[in-house]
Amino acid sequence: MRARIETPRTRLANRDDLVLLPGIQLAAGDAFRDIGMADVADNPPPSVEEFAAYQRAGRAWVVTGTADETPRGFVIIDLVDGCAHIEQVSIHPSVAGHGLGGRLLDHVTFWAAERSLLAMTLITFCAVPWNAPYYRRLGFQEMDATQVTPGLRTLLNAEIEFGLDPAARVCMRRPLTPTFTVRPHPYQVGPWASRTTANPGRCWVHLPRESGGIRR
Repeated sequence: MRARIETPRTRLANRDDLVLLPGIQLAAGDAFRDIGMADVADNPPPSVEEFAAYQRAGRAWVVTGTADETPRGFVIIDLVDGCAHIEQVSIHPSVAGHGLGGRLLDHVTFWAAERSLLAMTLITFCAVPWNAPYYRRLGFQEMDATQVTPGLRTLLNAEIEFGLDPAARVCMRRPLTPTFTVRPHPYQVGPWASRTTANPGRCWVHLPRESGGIRR
C-alpha cells in the first residue's frame, strides 16, 4: 500500500527511530526476491545496537514524509580513507518514487563537503537496476582496481568472506568538488538550505528520485 507523502524532511536519526530502521531495510530488500536474489533479501539488517552506534556518531539520518515524523527511509555513513562511505541507504517501498532516497544523499553531500571530505563512495551490485545503474545516473563512477583504496579493499574482502561474488560487486565514487552543481530540492529545509542561498558560489549536486529501496 502506498503511503501519502506530505512535506518530506531529512534529519539526524534519534534514539526513538532506531527500532524502525531494521524493518525499513528488510522491506526495501524484498525487491531482490523478484530478481532471484532471495539470499540478499534474507540477509539480516544491522541490529538496533549497531544502528545506535551510527546515531551516536552523528552519521545516521532519516527522511520523513508525514506529520507524525515517522521515518520512511534512512542512510548510514562510514568514514573510509577520507571519504563519506554510504554503508546503507534504504527507502520503504510504500513511499518509493517520491525522491526520498535522493533527499538523503543530497543531505550527505552537504554534510561531507562541509567537513572537507574527498568524495562519496559505496560498494554495490553491478547489474541490479536500482544499484550501480542508479548511482551512475547520480554522477557516481566505477572505480577500477588501481583506484580502490585500502579501506574499500578491506570491505570487499569482508564481503567475499561473507559469500558475495566479487564479480557481481563494484566500488563507485563521486568526488566532492566545485565541478558539481546543485539545484536545491523544492522541499529543502534546515540551516544548510539557507547557507546555500546565502552562498550561491558553493556548488552541489541534486539527486533525482530513487526507483525503490536501495540496498547493498
